Amino acid sequence: MFELHPLLLARIQFAFTISFHIIFPAFTIGLASFLAVVEGLWLKTHNNHFQDLYKFWIKIFAVAFGMGVVSGVVMSYQFGTNWSLFSDKVGNVIGPLLGFEVLTAFFLEASFLGIMLFGWGRVSKKMHFSATCIVALGTIISAFWILSANSWMQTPQGFEVLPDGRLYPTDWLKIIFNPSFPYRFIHMLTAAYLTTCFFIGGVGSFYLLKKKYIPHARIMLGMATLLAAIVSPLQLIIGDLHGLNTLKYQPAKIAAMEGIWDTEKGAGLRVFAWPDSKKEMNHFELIIPKLSSLILTHDLNGEVKGLKEWRVEDRPSVFLVFWSFRVMVGLGFLMILMGLTSALSYLRGNLFNNKYLHIGWIIMLPSGFIALLAGWFVTEAGRQPFTVYGVVRTSHSVTPALLGAQVAWSLLAFVIMYTFVFGAGGYYICKLIAKGIPAAKDTEIFYDHSKGIALVRHTSKKEVL
Repeated sequence: MFELHPLLLARIQFAFTISFHIIFPAFTIGLASFLAVVEGLWLKTHNNHFQDLYKFWIKIFAVAFGMGVVSGVVMSYQFGTNWSLFSDKVGNVIGPLLGFEVLTAFFLEASFLGIMLFGWGRVSKKMHFSATCIVALGTIISAFWILSANSWMQTPQGFEVLPDGRLYPTDWLKIIFNPSFPYRFIHMLTAAYLTTCFFIGGVGSFYLLKKKYIPHARIMLGMATLLAAIVSPLQLIIGDLHGLNTLKYQPAKIAAMEGIWDTEKGAGLRVFAWPDSKKEMNHFELIIPKLSSLILTHDLNGEVKGLKEWRVEDRPSVFLVFWSFRVMVGLGFLMILMGLTSALSYLRGNLFNNKYLHIGWIIMLPSGFIALLAGWFVTEAGRQPFTVYGVVRTSHSVTPALLGAQVAWSLLAFVIMYTFVFGAGGYYICKLIAKGIPAAKDTEIFYDHSKGIALVRHTSKKEVL
């Protein structure tokens, strides 16, 4: 008879809820900054296209922000229901960090979000712009505290273990600015901006293909191209530095990411492999010689520890970490290619007429979300079998009296509820995009064959493309 294992089900439930949750805060981080830039450009240039874009994207921001709040509240309850031992052991450290996030970020966002959403025309332009900037800053501060707490769980320091097993903080600066925090924070912020960048660029390209809202679409794709061309190569450098930090503090995670079982000098990069944890080997390997050692140690003959250096019970899930890492990196290289290709096309003067690039941007529209989730899987699954790396095991964090049936039923309820709520939210966002930019409904594209140029008609005026 199939046994409902409470620990496994509790982990699946938390993974399910946090996977939904991480998408929306990351999207709103990037979108809030985009809105601040767009409103600032409107105030500076008085170009009403920026105003139209703000009013269009603020609706999508509101929906995403609301879904982020809902998914976060649901997720937090699990600390008490499924992970009571974890909460008891690390509450003295994690509790204040999450409390600081609420006090310094969430209250700040909530206070000015009303002005941002409903204050247009009711407060001064400068006041509204200030509210938008404060909300954007609030999302970054929120990410600061959440990433600090998560990074501490990856590279814990600044605490002592009391006789009863509880962790007691001894140095808050060491806790907040733990060894992996700077890399993880910057890596996550750039990931959030790239996620939003490719979403906005994809929407702009969709409108260009449909020959609708041309001036607005050009702004969206142009801004997305600029950000992608600069930030996606930068993300590669940040990721490399983050990997070196992980090699120092979580070498078992790196071994799983690389699919290396035996310690190697001059380790090759497994471009493709099928990890087999039972046989402790890989099938169907495609290896580039020495490249892993060069990337990780900056030495062609550098030593990289293999998974066999750790006990079986201390290893992360190799298959999940290995392939999640490749999905994240593969999409990252596609983002770099798309950003640089689009920038080159812009310099040649044909970015807004290149339908193949527009199709590429539309295909890449969800890439940021997928890469974000893949990176999160690498981070969280690679930390196993610990909740606090090297200090508190996951098996010692779950609620003792938890029944598998209880978690199974609540997980089923979450799946049904999330499918309905977030399916409706996603559908509404798609409807908003399909409906288009309200202030530009009368925009019409037509061609002057005598001059060989395309024109855009806005009710009574024309604008040359």
